Amino acid sequence: MMKVVSLFFTGLMLCTVSALAQPASDTSADTNMEILKQKLKADKKLLVAGNMDLSDAEAKKFWPVYDAYQKDLEQVNQKLAQTIKDYAEAFNKGSIPDATAKKLLNDALSVEEQENKLKRTYADKLEKAIPYNKVARYIQIENKIRALIKMELAQQIPLVY
Repeated sequence: MMKVVSLFFTGLMLCTVSALAQPASDTSADTNMEILKQKLKADKKLLVAGNMDLSDAEAKKFWPVYDAYQKDLEQVNQKLAQTIKDYAEAFNKGSIPDATAKKLLNDALSVEEQENKLKRTYADKLEKAIPYNKVARYIQIENKIRALIKMELAQQIPLVY
């Protein structure tokens, strides 16, 4: 599982970094990035499916909730990407003023709070669809995936100065 997760996140990080670096007018690159994003979403779904051990009845209830969660999580990811982009712009100008650092920190903490709130909301929804041990397993899978993303981001993003 970890090898698949590692490959998945290498692709995800390439997608994130490329999306932030590319000019908005490059429609060919936009199309390629969209294809990569769709592939990564499919790979993630396969990773989750391979680790959930769902019965047919459980799967019928689980996957619609999973899809809704992924859609809502995408909004959190977009806010995170915007925060990273804002940070990169500020960092590239030199020393970051206190007011800018405060705003960026508040934005980053807000993203984390939104992510945790979303996770709690969907854990409650999943509890109605599948046994709680499988809810816990799914949240563990999501946590591992998010931890890998955050580790990669932490390695790539320089400290404020």
